[in-house]
Parts: sequence; C-alpha cells; structure tokens
Amino acid sequence: MAETYENAGGTTVPIVPAVPYADPQGDPFLRTRFALPARPATFLWRQRLVQHLGQALVTPLTLVNGPAGAGKTLLAADWAAGLRQPVAWLTVEAGDRRPGVFWAYVLQALRACGASASDAVGAPADASRVDRKLLAALAAELNDRDRPVVLVLDEYDRMTDPEVTEQLEFVLHHAGSGLHLVLVTRTEPLLPLHRYRAAGELTEIRAAELAFTPEEAVALLELHGLSLPVPAARALVDRTRGWAAGLRLSALAALESADPELYLKEFDADRSTVADFLLAEVLRGQPEETQDLLLRVSVLERFSPELANALTLRTDAEPILAGLHRDNAFVEYLGHSSYQLHPLFREILRAHLRVRLPGLEPELHRRAARWLRRSGFLPETLAHGAAAGDWDFAAGALVDDLAIGQLFTGLRSDDLTQLFSHMDPEARSPATDVVRAARDLSRHDLDHGLARLRLAEEHLTEDVPDPAAAQLSCALLEALAARLTGCPPRAERAAVTADGLRQEVPAHLLDKHPELTALLLTHLGSARLWAGRFEDARAALTTATAAPGGASTVLPREDALEHLALLDYLDGWLGRAERKALAAVSEMERVGLPQPSGSGIGQLVLAAVAVDRHELGRAQALLDETAQLPAGTHDPVPAAGRALATARLLLVRGKARAAVEAAGPDVSAAVASPWATSHEALVTAAAHVAEGRPDAAAEVLKGVSVDQPACAVEAAAIHLATGRPRVAIDLLDGLRTGSRAGPAVTVRAALVRAQAAEEAGDTATARRLVAHALLDARRERLRRPFLDAGAWLGPLLATPPLHELAAGWLTPGSPRHGEQPEEPPTPLVAVELSGRERDVLERLARMMSTEEVAADLYVSVNTVKTHLKSVYRKLAVNRRGDAVRRARDLRLL
Repeated sequence: MAETYENAGGTTVPIVPAVPYADPQGDPFLRTRFALPARPATFLWRQRLVQHLGQALVTPLTLVNGPAGAGKTLLAADWAAGLRQPVAWLTVEAGDRRPGVFWAYVLQALRACGASASDAVGAPADASRVDRKLLAALAAELNDRDRPVVLVLDEYDRMTDPEVTEQLEFVLHHAGSGLHLVLVTRTEPLLPLHRYRAAGELTEIRAAELAFTPEEAVALLELHGLSLPVPAARALVDRTRGWAAGLRLSALAALESADPELYLKEFDADRSTVADFLLAEVLRGQPEETQDLLLRVSVLERFSPELANALTLRTDAEPILAGLHRDNAFVEYLGHSSYQLHPLFREILRAHLRVRLPGLEPELHRRAARWLRRSGFLPETLAHGAAAGDWDFAAGALVDDLAIGQLFTGLRSDDLTQLFSHMDPEARSPATDVVRAARDLSRHDLDHGLARLRLAEEHLTEDVPDPAAAQLSCALLEALAARLTGCPPRAERAAVTADGLRQEVPAHLLDKHPELTALLLTHLGSARLWAGRFEDARAALTTATAAPGGASTVLPREDALEHLALLDYLDGWLGRAERKALAAVSEMERVGLPQPSGSGIGQLVLAAVAVDRHELGRAQALLDETAQLPAGTHDPVPAAGRALATARLLLVRGKARAAVEAAGPDVSAAVASPWATSHEALVTAAAHVAEGRPDAAAEVLKGVSVDQPACAVEAAAIHLATGRPRVAIDLLDGLRTGSRAGPAVTVRAALVRAQAAEEAGDTATARRLVAHALLDARRERLRRPFLDAGAWLGPLLATPPLHELAAGWLTPGSPRHGEQPEEPPTPLVAVELSGRERDVLERLARMMSTEEVAADLYVSVNTVKTHLKSVYRKLAVNRRGDAVRRARDLRLL
C-alpha cells in the first residue's frame, strides 16, 4: 500500500517518488542554482579566511554572515572548490520559502554532488509542506555516510519561514557527523546559534573578519591594475570599512579616471557605482518608514534611538535600528544604545536626502542640536548648530556651558576655532560677540577682540536674563586682554569679578570646565609677574599647575609651569628653572600634545640657563628654536624673556651694540615692568662699560630696580667695574633679608664682595667669599659669574684650596694626587626617556648614522628621526653631540 500524507488543505495524497528534473510545482530545476559561482579574475585569495573556513569541516554548523557585497559568496565558493569531499551547493531564492520547494532543491543539490538520496527518502510532492518521515529518512541516510557531505546554502537570508529553519535544524541535529551545514547570509538565521556556540559546534565568520585589511586592499587593487601605497590604501579602507564591493567598484571606476590614485582618495561616493549598489541592494529593499529614518539620521555621525526619534518625530527607531544592524544593513552598533552608519552609506544617504527631501537638512541639524544640548552633548550640539546655520544657538550653547576656555586649550581648540570661523556675520547676540572676542584674542588680534568684548559686555546686561556664565566668560577674556596688553591692574579687576561670579554659576559647570579657572589664574599670574610681584605671581601660577582636567587644562598648566620657570630664573634658581621648563614639555607629551604652546618661555628659560652655564652653542640652538615660533603674539612676558636671553648671549660673545638693540622687548605694554626695564638697563650699562664709558653706565644704572635682588646684584657688579666699590657694597647691604634669591644671585653677590675685599687688600676675606661662591655654583654648574669677574680672580683660583673647588667643572684639571675626587653632583633634571629613545641615544653615542641606527633596531629611518626629535626636545638640545653630552651629564648614558 502506497504511503500517503495529508496536505495543507486536509486532503490525503500519495507520496510521489522523486522526480530528478522538476520541483513539487512541476517546474524544472534551475541547474545554475547548484553551480559554484565563478570567481572573477580579480578575486583575491585570502589565506586567513580560507584557513578559518576550514574549521567548517569539524563543526556541524558554519555561519558566514556579512552585508551585501562583503565577499561572502566568493569566499565560500573558492573554499568549496578546493574540497575533496562532496559539496552540495544551493543558492536560495525567494520562492524557496515554501518548505516543499526548499527541500526539493536541497535534495537535488545533494544528488548533483553525487550524494544522492535513496528512494527511501523520496521527494516532496506538495510545495507547501514536507512530511516529517522524509526529513527523518534524509537525516538517517546522511548519518550513515562514511564521507560527510558539505551543504552550502548561499543567500540564506532569503529564507524567512521559521518552519523551514526548524526542519533544517532537525536534519542537522540527526544527521550527526554526516553533514556539515554552511549558511552564507546577510542576516542572523533563526537557528539557536547560542547552543551550537556554547557546545563549540559553530564556526563563525562575520563582517569584521570579512573586511579587507590595507595590505589586502593593495593586493586587490593590483589585480585591477592599480598601484596604491599602503598609507593611501589605509585611508581607502577606513572610508569603505574594508567592504569588498566598495573596494572593487571603486577600483573599476578609478580605472576610468585620468588620475586613479587621486580618484580613490577623493571620489564622490554619491556619484559612483557604489551609490547605485547600496541604493539598490540596501535602501530600496527597506519599508518606507525605514528608508525615511535612514535618510534623516544620515546627518548624524552617531546616534541613539531617542535622537533618531527626535529627527523622525516618531517613536519606532529602536526596533528599526536593531533590525537593520541584525540584518547587516550597513548600520553599525557601537554599544550603549549607540549606532552609526557605514561611512560610504552615510555619504550616499545624505546626497539622496537632499534630492528626496530638499530643504530638510538644516531643520534636521536644528532638531539634533536641541536634543543634544538637552542631553548634555556639547561638542555635537555645536557641530549641528553650526551645520544648521543657527549661530546664536551654537554660540549660546558654548557660553552657557561655561566652555569658552575650550577655544584656548585642550584637544579641541583648533576644531572649535575652525567651527566658529564660519560664523555668519549677520549673527548678532551677546553670545556671538563673546565668541568672536575670544576667537580674536586667541589670535592676538587685540583691536578687534577688545572692541567685540566691549560690545558683548554692554549687551549682556540688557538682553540676557541669566548672564552669569557669559559674564564669567568675559572676565576670562578681560584677564587675557590684560595679560596681552601688559596691564596688571586690569587683570586684578578681572580676577575679583570672576571670584564674585563663581558664586552665581552652577557648581557642576565649574567642575566640568576646570580649564576656565586654570586659564584665569595663568593670565593673572603672568600679569603679576610682569608687574614684578613675584610672590603673588607664584601663588596664582602654582594653583594653576595643580588644576585637574587632563588634556582640557594641559596648555594653561604648561604655560603656568613655564612662567614659574622664568620666576625661578629671575630669582637665581637655575636648577629649579630648568626642571620646571622641561617638566612643561613632559606634561604636553604625556597627554599627546607634542608641540609647545606657542610662547616658547620654557625654551627661553633654558637658553638663559645655558648662557649662565657658559653652554653657548646650546643657548643659541634654543634661541633659534624659539625664533621659529609664531611672531606677533603681543605677550610682553615672553617678549621680555626673549630679549633678556638674546641680549645676554650677545654680551657674552662681545657684541655689545647688538646686545643693547636686542635688550628691549619688541611689544608695547600699558604698564612698565620693573624687572624687564631693569634688565634692559643692565645690558645697556654693561655695554657702556665694555666700550669704556663708565659714567654713562652709572647714569643708566639709576633706572635699575633695587627691589629685584638679581638686578641689584648685577648693578653692584657694574658699579664695582666702573670704580665705585662703595656704591656696590651699599647696594648689596641694602638687599632685603629673607629674599628667595638663589645661587645665581648669591654667587654674584659673593664675587662682588670678594673683588671689593681683594681691591682693599683683604685677600683672606676675598678667598673665603670666593670659596663660598664656588661651593654654591658647582652644584648648578654656574660658570658665567666667574668668567665675567675679570683678571683679579685668576690668581685666587690658582691657589690650592680654590683650585680644587674649581677643578673639573670651572677650570681644567682634577683634585690633587692622593685625594679622592668628589662624587659628581646629582642630576639636576629628571628627564624621562622611553626605552626606544634610550636605544637610539646609546647608538648615537657610538657614532652611528641615522641609517645605521634604523638598521640595527629594525625600524624605519623616519621612526628613528621621530625618536631623535623627541630626545632633542626632552634634553633641550638641537644636535647629536649636544644630546650625548647632555645625557652623560644627566647619567642617562
């Protein structure tokens, strides 16, 4: 009796034996669906993927899952073509959603590869269903096979019937080791993958692994007849996310271009075959609501479902986005409910948005900006406000968030400056005036900056209901303007105003933006330094260096450290000054900002220290380095520092007239600086002495401030050189007690007193004073005061006790025979070199060339040059020999 079954309509029908040439509907089998797809001549064999896919022979289930055009099918076909065991290939089509049709094609695929099912299995007779007995018979027969069969179901994402998936799992489970199933799909199949994964029975190759690497992209382009360097290929891979179809289509289009490399770098995605592919394969296959959502979110870099809802004015974004990501529809999940579009897809969608919904883009940016501002995402708020052309809103968001300081510091200052450089001149509000003033002052455009600052302050009291944040921003700009104009009283007024306003703004904003307080304190400290109020300046600057905030406060912290270094130098503490100047460089590098802030105060301090140590080549190299920094900053403190260091170096080299010309800072200031004026006068007086005009020198010295110990001591030395010992000693006796004067001051003072004693015939006192001076100077390697002292000092240094104190660091020679040499001084500066920088430095000491160092370390020449640049910066040198000598001084070699 023939076997029967009940069809979907309830009628009992017999099971029809297999028909090898037709499906249950009577249509002939399409043989192309059983054929392995042909690999084009430009197909790139990728060993890493083939090796991974080889694991499919040891797991029951393999999933090759990726978006359209990811190279899934060609990968699977190339792998299958190399197998020795039977491979049944079936390209699934939409008509296979009915169980009977699907299983008829599966059985025919098995027959086509020689793994034909027996008559006991039979064949589906009804397109809409399959008898369980047929599936059981198929599974049993597969389980009995000596050689397992590989079944590849390509385009499996077209199979959406859960009944078929359930049947497929039944066969796979009961086929045992006789079947290896490979699903090639864009979407996640309905199979219980977690069970296979937990049991170690699943091989997975997904989109991230299918993506081409830069090296693979180079090889693929070569197959198309294109030669592209790896850096350019890396940029192309970044743009395409390594998407195979994107790379291939771009390569084909580039072949038609006059400059293929330029085309691959700059091609318009929305006008390319890539756009045609994505629009046809991804966008147009989506429901209308989904297409609308994709077009609208194309204006966003990244987005949450809530932000997407704000743009669509609907509430269905979450399930749509989750489904698009699950289906590999070029929507990438970033975690924490955040998504982004594939870069090329986003470019194409934005262009398509302008065609389908013209004029909507600014409104979408406006909606995004307002949602982002409510949610506390300031950078994105500003970007979308600017894109919408709503400058009043964007500037208001920046000012109200108390983030005006970000235009001056942090990792985003350049981006913000660039963003607001496009501000519409028609935008008129207190906030836009504040931002324009900040932008101008950041570029040291004082005339426009101050005018706009006045305008903003006038309008704030009239047009803004809660102006505290904007007024505090203006106080910061007032402090900066005071610093740049050399007006300390104005800086003090700004600081007092800021202190009052801090009580009126929310505390969380001050905590969120520590850069504002750090900048205020640094500007205040700089103005106080200019005024000669060293202790008050030190208090403000020290507080600024302790500011939290990482990268957001690195520039004011570096600026404050450099000012503190200058303070230490002016007080005579060379070692401290050097440590702080180098610490400023290290702080910048620690947060990834290798470039100096622009003022160059740190290098100027190091140059001045080098002059006092008589390291003239190093001093010149550092001054040359600061000469490359942007000019016209109008900041009087670094201008005075540059003038001081340059003039001292010229004096030492005997260029008195040039020193006088260099001594005056090339900026104007509202208030004269006592120390800057005094040092300028000292250089002029020293030049007069050098040129034989003692009376002119004495007249100039009347302008020197005796409240500055370093200046008073230098003035005393010049008075002594002009034959006025009594005036010199009176100056020294008049120095205030308890000052913070360091060795550079005390050594010079001791030498002035020693010279006066020697000229008065008191050689014993002179020797004692010189001995004290040598002891203080040796630790700092302070040579200049002794070299400037004159002929009287030579005979004293030749005497045994003093000779021993000077030997080896000030004068040639070593301690007497039989005496233990003194331990070398402790390194003054804690320079931190990386391991690779030390490797390079050690090879420099062995006189190896750059090319030899590169070969010895197995790195590129450019890498060696990068390490050298970092070593030079940390050691404050510009030449190889100086780097080696400096490293030995610091016991780094």
